[in-house]
Amino acid sequence: MSIQIENRVIGKKHEPFIVAEMSGNHNQSLDRALEMVDAAAQAGAHALKLQTYTADTMTLNLEKDDFIVSESNPLWGNQTLYDLYLQAYTPWEWHKPIFDRCHELGMTAFSSPFDETAVDFLESLDVPCYKIASFENIDLPLIRKVAQTGKPIIISTGMATVAEIDEAVNTAKQSGCEDLILLKCTSTYPATPENTNILTIPHMRDTFQCEVGLSDHTLGTGVAVASVALGATIIEKHFTLSRNDGGIDAAFSMEPDELESLVQEAKRSWQSLGTVTYGPTESESDSKKYRRSLYVTEDLKKGDVLTAENLKAIRPGYGLSPKYIDVLLGKQVNQNIKKGTPVTWDLI
Repeated sequence: MSIQIENRVIGKKHEPFIVAEMSGNHNQSLDRALEMVDAAAQAGAHALKLQTYTADTMTLNLEKDDFIVSESNPLWGNQTLYDLYLQAYTPWEWHKPIFDRCHELGMTAFSSPFDETAVDFLESLDVPCYKIASFENIDLPLIRKVAQTGKPIIISTGMATVAEIDEAVNTAKQSGCEDLILLKCTSTYPATPENTNILTIPHMRDTFQCEVGLSDHTLGTGVAVASVALGATIIEKHFTLSRNDGGIDAAFSMEPDELESLVQEAKRSWQSLGTVTYGPTESESDSKKYRRSLYVTEDLKKGDVLTAENLKAIRPGYGLSPKYIDVLLGKQVNQNIKKGTPVTWDLI
């Protein structure tokens, strides 16, 4: 089970696919957005993702309670949804220069569309795949529209029940999607490790028979690296040049050095998986000689008896295994033996 997106293959036999999510951290500056692309590429990210919408395609410009973020929200409290999306959106005319810069630097570039007009626009830019955001995973008409492009789809599963994920998966497959990736996601900002529940990843893979990864809103790299050990083949993290610069998602976004660390440590985690194996690996063969084994620790004459004083389990490992010491104690040696001689059966 693997999926190819441009020149990269996503699957368990390949290192994790790391996606840097720009979101609104460009702070409404194209120059900053392009600088973020450069920094993500320098950090080793394999892809950069945008979000494609306008405030008008997301919500209504109203100040009714329904359209105001709860004051308890630590990042966006008391803002209207419209004003929030007005701050966060990426102007559509920026997409092409951002995508072009990604391609120049060898990164895959794609986006999350939030309505059908965004899909049509992204198709005009020939994106290689699509991401469905967690808040849109119940928007089956949008999933159907994206699936009809025939391109790979990545669906975040934040807040979704098993039944809702099943509906999204079936809609995508029935509408023409052959390459599907689900991302375990917790839709809180930031998320905490305690409510991330990455043990869901292998269960999700078995249940829906597709590639599974992690859309991670926790701080740091620990959760994402751990997810690789559980089978995550793609990791998405929000990205910023500096949290101190502010930005709509800056508080839970990675800085360039952290993204670089994630790329390296996720790869190491993947490399460490290997296969189920016991006994010495080829690389351990040379180390076996430094195990403990039985050695004569005093000069002995023929006929002397082996005792706890002249027979000990020490390093290196050229003698008999320490498990034989009880068998050997009290036995006579059949020849003169020098101190430091490894014990073998022919000495008894």
